Amino acid sequence: MSSTRIANPGPLGLLGFGMTTILLNVHNAGFFPMASVILSMGIFYGGIAQIIAGIFEFKKGNTFGATAFTSYGFFWISLVGIMVMPSMGFGVETSHEFLAVYLALWGIFSFFMFIATLKANIALSTVFFLLVILFALLVIGNATGNAAMLKFAGYEGILCGAVAFYLAMAEVLNEQYGRTILPIGERHA
Repeated sequence: MSSTRIANPGPLGLLGFGMTTILLNVHNAGFFPMASVILSMGIFYGGIAQIIAGIFEFKKGNTFGATAFTSYGFFWISLVGIMVMPSMGFGVETSHEFLAVYLALWGIFSFFMFIATLKANIALSTVFFLLVILFALLVIGNATGNAAMLKFAGYEGILCGAVAFYLAMAEVLNEQYGRTILPIGERHA
């Protein structure tokens, strides 16, 4: 007899988001140049792994998880495309001002997703709150050409990714042990 129960896809999606966000923002903070490690994580873990997690959230009937993971998975793939497609002869390089518009759209999307997390645990709300702040900093930094703002965004982005990483590990450990190992700030109705 086969089971129709599927594993929680949330940790996979959160790790794809969190680890890729940390790597990109280690670059934004000025520690490393843009490198293939960031681009490949953007495509394969931030992108494809989150999309897979999102598809499984669809199967579970979780509209929020499905929307978040598939959307941010495609965000990462499109971001890598923005970076590499001009060098492959597809379109011209995106100006910082136009990149700010792209990031602003994602920031608006993230703000509404943050509102939805106010019915979820505090850790998830924190991830999305920090993500909205990150997009705002990136928009301002790109629109104005303010390198210090972009560097500060890098540090804030590392924090955002780290909280997502923590939440993923909390979900895995708490489920595995059947009790709270790492607290996530459950909200009760």
